[in-house]
Amino acid sequence: MKSSVKLFLFGSLCAALIALHWSGPTFSEESLKGKRVLVTGASTGIGEQVAYHYARMGAQIVITARRESVLKEFIKKCLDLGAQKALYIAADMAEIADADRVVEFAEKQLQGLDYVVLNHIGSSPYGMWDGDVDFVRWLMQVNFHSYVKIAVKALPALEKTNGSIVVVSSLLGKMCSPFALPYAATKFALNGFFGSLQHELAMKQSNVSITICILGLIDTERAMKKIKGYIDMPAYPAHEAAFQIIKAGALRQDEAFYPWYTFYLTLFRDWFPYHRDQFIRTVYKYQP
Repeated sequence: MKSSVKLFLFGSLCAALIALHWSGPTFSEESLKGKRVLVTGASTGIGEQVAYHYARMGAQIVITARRESVLKEFIKKCLDLGAQKALYIAADMAEIADADRVVEFAEKQLQGLDYVVLNHIGSSPYGMWDGDVDFVRWLMQVNFHSYVKIAVKALPALEKTNGSIVVVSSLLGKMCSPFALPYAATKFALNGFFGSLQHELAMKQSNVSITICILGLIDTERAMKKIKGYIDMPAYPAHEAAFQIIKAGALRQDEAFYPWYTFYLTLFRDWFPYHRDQFIRTVYKYQP
């Protein structure tokens, strides 16, 4: 197929998808008032902003992360913002038992669950992979296995409430890139597992929806430190990313993309592989 024909078809598809997006259901913040929500990885960045948005919308929330001292401060802010209830539980997702403990705590304290937002990630270096397989195994436990464990544990409670699992993933789980090999592997695993689980739940006529959120570069402090000197492209605000995550979950979308370019890059990936690779080698900088 000639390149010009590909471009025409690609442009037509993009236009149709934009029209479909704007004709979809509308989101009401009021619909989340009183909803019972568990948010993981809520001590910083996107997870922190997700918790604040839910609080402002009047939800009942349980937040979790490793740092108890930080969680205590965030609970007070969530209550000040308008959360009907705000509780925390410190947990380390490298420990598989902690995943179970978090769900049990949230279900007991909130007397059920409506939303589970899976957002936590393990810290990982940015740069050429050094061949450390043990680190990959550890990161897979934090970024993938614990997500599966929490989802499985929460499914019975979510079935009772027509609930939702919201999985925060990344463009790096859709599109291969240098400098983040272990991280990208965990995100590809998330997209594969939860994308497949969407189909199985639908086939079982389950009440539970799964939303996978594909995020591009977000301006969290951690991300900005890691990419400095490696990537030359704009970052988008964490508070807006958090709002889009919540909105997508409330509308029970299968997939959500933020910022706008992430969806089109996933299409570009398969339609124009040569230009995809040239783009990657332009925006990423190798520093030996």
